[in-house]
Amino acid sequence: MPNGAQSLISGLVEAGVQVCFANPGTSELHIVTALDDVPRMRPVLCLFEGVATGAADGYGRMTGRPAGTLLHLGPGLAGGLPNLHNARRAGTPVVNVVGDHALRHKRLDAPLESDIIALARTVSAWTRRAYDATDLAEDAADAVAAAAGPPGAVATLVVPADVAWADAEKPAAPQRRATVPHGFVSERGLEEAAAVLRSGEPAALLLGGAATHGAGLRAAAQVAGATGARLLCETFPARLERGAGLPPVERLGYRAADAARQLSGVRHLVLAGASLPVPFFAYPGQSGVVVPDGCEVRELGGAGQDVGVALRELAAAVGGATAAATAQEAGRPRVPGGELTAETAAAVVGALLPQGAVVVDESNTSGLWLPGATAGAPPHDWLTLTGGALGQGLPLAVGAAVARPERPVLALVADGAAMYTLPALWTQAREGLDVTTVVFSNRAYAILGLEQGMMGAAVGAAGRELFDLGRPELDFVALARGMGVPAGRATTVEGFASLLERGLAEPGPFLVECVVPPIA
Repeated sequence: MPNGAQSLISGLVEAGVQVCFANPGTSELHIVTALDDVPRMRPVLCLFEGVATGAADGYGRMTGRPAGTLLHLGPGLAGGLPNLHNARRAGTPVVNVVGDHALRHKRLDAPLESDIIALARTVSAWTRRAYDATDLAEDAADAVAAAAGPPGAVATLVVPADVAWADAEKPAAPQRRATVPHGFVSERGLEEAAAVLRSGEPAALLLGGAATHGAGLRAAAQVAGATGARLLCETFPARLERGAGLPPVERLGYRAADAARQLSGVRHLVLAGASLPVPFFAYPGQSGVVVPDGCEVRELGGAGQDVGVALRELAAAVGGATAAATAQEAGRPRVPGGELTAETAAAVVGALLPQGAVVVDESNTSGLWLPGATAGAPPHDWLTLTGGALGQGLPLAVGAAVARPERPVLALVADGAAMYTLPALWTQAREGLDVTTVVFSNRAYAILGLEQGMMGAAVGAAGRELFDLGRPELDFVALARGMGVPAGRATTVEGFASLLERGLAEPGPFLVECVVPPIA
């Protein structure tokens, strides 16, 4: 007779979960033991919970299927919350299994006791505490169904230790499959959206979620080709498919003034998998509204609906199947001469980016020139910092590489952000993942300097100390090598090009510390 832990792992596997990014503790030892009894689940050890949750996000973005995480009690879940926040904003399917004290032990208020469900609800669309080992397989199937969407979501199952070790009295429940709903709430909604796009008035599609890659993106391009609508996407898309031959999509600007300029004159804005655009922050004397006055906003479909299906229906309604969609022209910058800066580094990335690459972008201010430099590169995927919680880039690259081992992964990460989840490098080395990491080392939280200017705040010498990453200077070459990742430092354009080329050519992980001046 299987115990609860074996039933849990069997239930997850039968529901389609194949990978578990884990940072377990004592309360999860029976679940760890069950991994030997259910060998179809691949365990991946992460040395910090934020790496496990970020890796699950990267895996889900590249497969559309949930990975699992295994976390230790409330503090372990809390360590993973920032990247679960990013995953929630990305609409990524993730299934968390969080171990808890045995039910009889909880009343004793042991040192690690906490309200796990309350923590989980801050990022989860679905939460449940298990009480019976016999029900664990069904609990697992319910969690996977809740995470699968559409759109994807974070689901968290809390498993007390005694529920995991108790006997389960019946075999695992059959796999529970999520149903995919119809694209539109009503035919009237379809007709109205088609009518405004064909009206001849300036219109734009704002894409997010499944609309920025695959069939969803192709359908959106057909709609644009048939109606003349502009194709925009969220400032930080979860996964944007781009490059030569693919539909060019303009990302909405980070600054409110830039986004407002992009939308100026638009009379009809159709949200396809995207939320109503708003700035990240409020600023004194500035409006938080970027949609122009007089612009009519419509949402394509509703909650729980598949935006890809909706876009295909819309394309058929406007005659998009026969329309010529615009394609991005091929073209690369040359490796430039001169000083190594964020701008010249972007040109090097554009010159060398391989076909089929998965680019994880947490470069922040150092990445301002990357979109332009890589627009005409061979087709690739671009994953961004959806929720704004730093420390996403390195773990996201782990998950993407586990999901798509046949594709090169390029992580472009700012130095301050890299320090949040540096143990992801160790997992890259342990798993032999083909990830080339570029750390833009400008020795500053330069984004705060940029925000200071927009905020109009006068920061003095004491405050500027909190922007400075020097004294002592971070040595990413030493840090990477200490975790088993080969690395080199570039201080010239030629040196950066040589190291990046080496990293992309060699299998396994490699890190390049790219020393650039901060953006003023």
